[in-house]
Amino acid sequence: MLKATTGSSVQKDALSAGREGARKAAAGLSRPKLAFAYASCVYDLEAMLSGIRVELPGVPIIGNTSFTGVILPEGFVGKDDGFLGILALEDDDLTVGVAGLPKQGSALETGRAVAEKAMRKAGKTVPPAYFYLVAPPGEEEFYLKGITQVIGRVPCFGGSAADNAIKGEWKLYTDEGACADGVAVAFFYSDKSIRNHYTGAYRETADRGIITKVKERRTLVEIDGQPALKKYASWRGLDPDTLKGINLLVATITSPLGVKDRLGDLVAIRHPMNGNDDYSMAIGSNLSEGTAIIRMECSVDELVASAGAELEVLKKKTAFIPGAFHLVHCGGRRAGMGDRIEEVVQSIRQAAGEVPFICEFTFGEYGFEDDDRNTCGGLMLSFTALPE
Repeated sequence: MLKATTGSSVQKDALSAGREGARKAAAGLSRPKLAFAYASCVYDLEAMLSGIRVELPGVPIIGNTSFTGVILPEGFVGKDDGFLGILALEDDDLTVGVAGLPKQGSALETGRAVAEKAMRKAGKTVPPAYFYLVAPPGEEEFYLKGITQVIGRVPCFGGSAADNAIKGEWKLYTDEGACADGVAVAFFYSDKSIRNHYTGAYRETADRGIITKVKERRTLVEIDGQPALKKYASWRGLDPDTLKGINLLVATITSPLGVKDRLGDLVAIRHPMNGNDDYSMAIGSNLSEGTAIIRMECSVDELVASAGAELEVLKKKTAFIPGAFHLVHCGGRRAGMGDRIEEVVQSIRQAAGEVPFICEFTFGEYGFEDDDRNTCGGLMLSFTALPE
C-alpha cells in the first residue's frame, strides 16, 4: 500500500533547507522509494540535494524549481530567499527508476537516452506502467517523443521547470545533480495505474481561425492569412501595438489560445508569450500549420476556483482510493491570481481531504485524457491521483 508524506522548509541556507524538508518528509517512513522535490531557483541546488540525501539516504530524488512556491497540506510555502517542498512515497510493491541527463545532441536523442537509463536504474527491460517527466521550457514535446520511441505509449504526467521572473533561471534535478537544459524522468513499475486529469478549465469562444503560417514550431506568424497578433487583437477589440512584448503574456492569461485533439476530448492551451514587432506571436508550445486555433477565456475568479474544482473532477474520475495527489499547476495561472493564493490553498485542501498532496507551479504542463495520448501545453492543470 502506498504511504505518502510531505515536508517543507523556508530556510535561507540551501543545505539546511534540504535537511529540514527531507527530515519532515522522512518521518514515519521506513523504506521510501521516491522523493518529489520542488524548490526555489535562488537556492544552491547541489547543496540542497546534499541536504536531502543526508536525511533520505539512497532515496531517488526528482524535481525542479517552481514559480514562487509550492502548496502542501500545511499551506502555501514560498519566500523570496528560498523554499522547498517534498512529497515522499513508500510502497513495497512499487519499483521506481529515476534518471536525468543534460541535453546530449538533440532533445529527441536525449529523450531516448534518458528512457534507457531509467529502465536500467529500475533493473527492468520493459516499459513502466506510467512515468513522470520534467524538462525546461522549449523542447518538451521532443523529449517526450524520444522517450515514447523507447517505451511506447505509456501514461505520463509532469511539468516544466520554472523560475520566479521568466529569466531562464529554472533548473531540473535528480539525486545525481541539477542542470538547466536537459530532462529527467521517474519510471514507475506497478500493477496499479494512475488517473490523470488534464485541463485548461477555460471556455471556448466563437473566435477561431486556421493557422496558416508557423515559424520554427513556436512562432505563430499568421491566422487565416493575417498577422497573428493583429488577428488576435481584433477578436478582443484591442490595439495590437498594446500587445507587443511581454504585454501579450499578461493579457492572455485569461484569454489564451487552444487547439483541440483529434477526438475533441481535450483543448490543449497554447499561451502567447510575446508580441513581436512583425505582429507574430511567440507561443509556449508547438503549433502546426493547417490546424484550427480557438480563443479561450475565463475570469480571474474562475482561475482561483479552478484548482479545487478540477481536483474534485479528478476524484470523480478515479476508480481507486488515492494514496497521494501530485498537482501540476501552471505558474502563469498563479501569476494571474495575484495575492489570492490563500483561496487556492483552501480549495485544494478541502478537495484533497486527508490525502497527502504537493502542488508545484510550472512553465509547461504534461498530461493525458481518456485515450492516454500524452500532451504538452501551457496555462493548464495536470492533476494526478496515485493509487493507495
